Amino acid sequence: MKNFLDEFDKDIRKILIAQLRNLWTHTSTAIEGNTLTLGETAFVLEEGLTVSGKPLKDHQEVVGHARAIELIYDLVKRETEITENDLFNLHKAVQTELMFDVYKPVGSWKVEPNWTSMIDEIDGDRQVIFEYAAPKDVPVLMREWLELLNRRISLSSKENISENDALSAYSELHIAFVRIHPFFDGNGRIARLVANIPVLKSGFPPIIIPKERRREYIMSLTEYHLAAGIPKPGQPLVPETEKLEKFRLFCAESWKSSMELVHAAQEKQAERRRSNS
Repeated sequence: MKNFLDEFDKDIRKILIAQLRNLWTHTSTAIEGNTLTLGETAFVLEEGLTVSGKPLKDHQEVVGHARAIELIYDLVKRETEITENDLFNLHKAVQTELMFDVYKPVGSWKVEPNWTSMIDEIDGDRQVIFEYAAPKDVPVLMREWLELLNRRISLSSKENISENDALSAYSELHIAFVRIHPFFDGNGRIARLVANIPVLKSGFPPIIIPKERRREYIMSLTEYHLAAGIPKPGQPLVPETEKLEKFRLFCAESWKSSMELVHAAQEKQAERRRSNS
């Protein structure tokens, strides 16, 4: 399987990997409220130093997310199936709160219900409370989700996987994970990480959700949640609705940010080859 990194010289490849890591980490943590800029995120990850005046928590979040990206690349290289322990390790990486709380377990499924307040702009612009999957249902639902992930990975390992196939895998895995919300916290960051495994396995750069489109991202998830309802064992994990296609199109547009970094690296590579010819 051809990898998007294969065409680059070692030094250009190294820079591109760092650029993708910095952007991926910055946007995903910023969506959750992190205050570090892209430049500050890159500084923290590349120099190992803190930024004056910024919360320690924000520094820990970006370092944890970058560590989780390394775990994702390791999982992409692996030939065996992804397990719940792999998800637990990712949760430990992104969840940087050191205080122990039995009701907020790190590295295991949630033990208490979690919910969110959503704005239903379609039906009268009203506020609604949406509860995610019940804790007792999470182990079963996540076994189903892991089956979907590993099935998508298996397909991604074959030749000639198209961008549309990779995009569909990302969209379904992302929206199903968020719909279940299996952890007490960190679900969005992990969804944006693990849904990219089939994408990377297919040889494409990761899909990165821009922080500037945070509201649109949240609304597209909200509309799907309201249309699909609370996930329950025995029911379809990813019910087909027009809102799923809307989310898929949003993800397709979001892919442009990482593609632009790849194209810039390709131009630099082509420039080098011209100068050496």
